[in-house]
Amino acid sequence: MVGSEIALGPGRVDLLELIEQTGSLRLAAKRMGVSYMRAWKLVKLTNGCFREPVVEVSRGGRTGGGAKLTRAGRRVHKLYREMERKCQDAIRVDWGELRNLVSR
Repeated sequence: MVGSEIALGPGRVDLLELIEQTGSLRLAAKRMGVSYMRAWKLVKLTNGCFREPVVEVSRGGRTGGGAKLTRAGRRVHKLYREMERKCQDAIRVDWGELRNLVSR
C-alpha cells in the first residue's frame, strides 16, 4: 500500500507479466479478462506508486502502440515473484498439516 492506494498485489503483478510477454497493454488486458481501460487505470495507478514508472506505454498509430516494463518494472516483478516463492516455501509444512485437518 502507498497511502490508501494498492501499489502491488497478485493481479497487478500478473498484469506486469502479461505486458512483458505480449508487449501490449491491450493484449495483456484481454488475456486477463479485463477491459483495456481497467488495465490502463491499473498501470497508471501502479506507476504513480513507485519512484520510477514500472510500465512504459506508447500510443497507437500506424505502427500500433505498445507497452513494456521499464528496468524498474522488471525489478519489481522479479522481487515480487521471489517474495511470493519464499512465502510459499516458508509455509509448505504447516500448510500440509492444515490441509490434513480439513474435511474432504
